[in-house]
Amino acid sequence: MAHSTRPMTDWRKAKLPVFAFLAPATIIYTVFMIYPLLDSIRLSFYTSVSGGDLTFVGLDNYRTILGDPGWSATFWNAFWNNMKFFAVHMLVQNPIGIALAAVLSLPQLKLRNTYRTLIFMPTMLSVVVVGFIWQLILSPVWGVGPEILDIFGLKSLFGPWLGKEGSALITLALISVWQWVGIPMMLIYAALLAIPEDLVDAAVVDGASHFEVFLHIKLPLVLPTIAMVSILTFVSNFNAFDLIYSVKGALAGPNFSTDIMGTLFYRTFFGYQLQLGSPTLGATVASLMFIIILVGVLFYLFVVQRRLSRYQL
Repeated sequence: MAHSTRPMTDWRKAKLPVFAFLAPATIIYTVFMIYPLLDSIRLSFYTSVSGGDLTFVGLDNYRTILGDPGWSATFWNAFWNNMKFFAVHMLVQNPIGIALAAVLSLPQLKLRNTYRTLIFMPTMLSVVVVGFIWQLILSPVWGVGPEILDIFGLKSLFGPWLGKEGSALITLALISVWQWVGIPMMLIYAALLAIPEDLVDAAVVDGASHFEVFLHIKLPLVLPTIAMVSILTFVSNFNAFDLIYSVKGALAGPNFSTDIMGTLFYRTFFGYQLQLGSPTLGATVASLMFIIILVGVLFYLFVVQRRLSRYQL
């Protein structure tokens, strides 16, 4: 008796539309993301010689960036500045985003849609525009920063924060927080709305305050979202470039105090002023950026996410 092939045919027909829809996105992502990444890693193992030819040098470029006194000091300065930039976002942006999401999720709050829109609006602005606006606000000559602080009696605290080595990076990080705080707010806000109302109502009936409900019921349930926001913050901060470049230029002044991995990569690859560009050394810096981000993502996947899964179970 002949066996029917209908189930296999039906399975193939069901899978065909899935592959058809995924193929364009996969091809585009491969061409514009995966291939450039792999080619940058390949290029980091070569060096340019006279005439533009490439010569394989193995790990020499990595030894130069990490071990040569002229390069290593610049690289580690950019790395630690990037870590400070990330720390400000983790310690300021994400807690504020959590607090805003908690307040906006209160059902009795009036005009919460308006507040949510106003807080999210800076994320839709161009980074160049944001940088220019804050340069005008914080300018000691014509900025409105001193007048704003004078309203609260704090004018004496104003200073040229963007012009001092000790405060320029923190100031730029806080500007970035102001612009992007709407992203973690919306993600955590959506997670809070997904919490069953029965749990909240039961806690309120038992006499719990709004703060206690959030601390003991809502916060544990949105921890996976907070962890996801944290890793997205890490990845975006170590890919940061545009705000520093638009405000302080490629030299990331004053005296490289705002230099991060993105601006270091730009100067190394394309060159700037008296510094000649080197595609191979630039690819090496980009590959090191990729390794740093990869380590952070793997730490999240194999340490943080596993612990959160055990906690939920």
